[in-house]
Amino acid sequence: MVELQLRLRQVGFYDGDADGNYDRDVENAVRGYQLTRVILQDESGVYGVATRASLESQTKEP
Repeated sequence: MVELQLRLRQVGFYDGDADGNYDRDVENAVRGYQLTRVILQDESGVYGVATRASLESQTKEP
């Protein structure tokens, strides 16, 4: 989860601590990312396969 938080930070959707917790802030960041990238394959707020692939293609490995 730390990697997810750091990648979301790279694209400007998360500014919280990279503590590895999938809390409400991370869920909301994932949801916002999905909405702006029109990712419909994963449930809203769920870091699924499509969301991960998109995020990894737009960020560098932290």
